[in-house]
Amino acid sequence: MTQFSRRAFGASFMAGAALSMLPQSAAALDLASARALIDRAIGDVNSVINSGKSEQAMYGDFERIFAKYADVAAIARSALGPAARSASPAQMKAFTKAYQTYVSRKYGRRFREFIGGKIEVVDAKPLKSYFEVISVAKLQGEAPFDLRWHVSNKSGRDLFFNIIIEGVNMLASEREEIGNLLKKQKGDIDALIGALATA
Repeated sequence: MTQFSRRAFGASFMAGAALSMLPQSAAALDLASARALIDRAIGDVNSVINSGKSEQAMYGDFERIFAKYADVAAIARSALGPAARSASPAQMKAFTKAYQTYVSRKYGRRFREFIGGKIEVVDAKPLKSYFEVISVAKLQGEAPFDLRWHVSNKSGRDLFFNIIIEGVNMLASEREEIGNLLKKQKGDIDALIGALATA
């Protein structure tokens, strides 16, 4: 397992936010609420990691966690990038669902290395118009590493929209990857949606 693959675990709970997609306001969200959201999300993640379930069974669990705690619509739109502006509402709905399942399955295959480990929140702070919740992942036989969750309420709910893992913006990485997949489909969004089903 490469260092990037280990880091990529966090990306199953997020994907590629550009600066233009950052939340403009988090007036109704406070530091305690942001931290509590990630505490709950991490609690659910830790339970799945150490549940003893098969990897296949974990995929569905992690997809449900992603859908519950992440701003999936904003994340998917950002991951699709400029192509989102030309996509129809029906295409965006289909892409969002396909992308949600894709990231859960993609990174779910790497969960074996997290068995016996845990992630815990250690701090939180305001950043511009959103909050950053800092957590540490502790894996068996490896040095702890840093995960920073960006939380806003732009969607009308308290949700996370990005994760920074040891300085790596995993959402930006996902946006680049989806862009490359779209190029392979010659810009055809419907073909991209189909490709995500088997990627």
